[in-house]
Order: sequence, then structure tokens, then C-alpha cells
Amino acid sequence: MALDYEKMLNDAYSQLPQGAFKRERLEVPRPACTVSGSRTILHNFKEICDVLRRDPVHVLRFLSKEMATAGAVEGGRAIFQGRFEPEALKRLIERYIERCVTCPVCKRPDTKIVKEKRLHFLICEACGARSSIKPV
Repeated sequence: MALDYEKMLNDAYSQLPQGAFKRERLEVPRPACTVSGSRTILHNFKEICDVLRRDPVHVLRFLSKEMATAGAVEGGRAIFQGRFEPEALKRLIERYIERCVTCPVCKRPDTKIVKEKRLHFLICEACGARSSIKPV
């Protein structure tokens, strides 16, 4: 009954689910937005926040600050003053993911934001890393 290491390793890999080897687990929905007059409405804002596991107010503050405009949440959608292209919103959401969601150490999206006094920290639930981030 002496199995060599390679055979045991291959057996263990064969029992793992296929999704375990997928590196990119965070699939953010494409921004569904419409321009109505001088306002841009992001219809799937709540869905995006749910996938990112972030507070919609935090995401809205970041997007409003980056676009230098006012924004409000109405139901499951966000309304911004001004005309913005869907590609611009997509790039801003990617920037938010890079700064406030992805762990800078292990590059995984399993993080949470914790506020201690006046400082904000990004704590990774996968590797345990603790990184400071700029408050929004």
C-alpha cells in the first residue's frame, strides 16, 4: 500500500472542483446605464455592490468623487449629475476594485474595510494581510 507522492497528489487534485483552479473569481456585471437629459443612471448599481461585498454608500462616494459630481442612490440604482459613458463607469469600477477590494498582497477579492479611529484598513480574509487605504 505504499503510494508515491506524485500519485497521491494527482488523486487529491482530481477530487477538487473545477472552479478551485480559476484565478479570477470576481466577475463584476457590466455597468448598465442610460443617459437621461443631464443625468446618468446606473441601473445595476446594487448588483455591482453585492458582488463586490461593499456598502453602496462607500461605492457611491468613491464614484462621485472620481467623477467630480453629485450622486444619489434610489432603490437599486445610482443617479449621477452629468453625462457619462458606460466605458468610463466601467473603468472607475475597475479602479475601485483595484484600490478598495483587491488585496495588495495576495491579489484576492476576499477583503473587508475596517475603520479604526480615523484610519481605514483593508483586511484580507484569505491571507490575513492588513493594508491601509485612503478614506473616501
